[in-house]
Amino acid sequence: MTAATLVPMFAALADETRWSILTALGEGDASASALAGRLPVSRQAIAKHLSVLQDVGLVEPLRVGREVRFRVIGTELSATAARLDEIGHAWDRRLAAIKEIAEGL
Repeated sequence: MTAATLVPMFAALADETRWSILTALGEGDASASALAGRLPVSRQAIAKHLSVLQDVGLVEPLRVGREVRFRVIGTELSATAARLDEIGHAWDRRLAAIKEIAEGL
């Protein structure tokens, strides 16, 4: 994953409503109307937030009869988490090296 894909993804996730939508979808697929019933946001606002999440590859629509439901794309979230984990481990190694140098003085 590159900054070109991560920056828009994190910008999308920085919005509290979109985070709430993603969290709700983590519990199961849902339509915009169902999400609007669970969150203090209008159905139109939910649809706009879902569009942003879809644009960055975090959710996808599924047609179920006449209803459109949305689901989380787990592979994107897993790839992002793995990249953050790599960055965290790199910092841990750097800090351990600094500690070793400092304690050796």
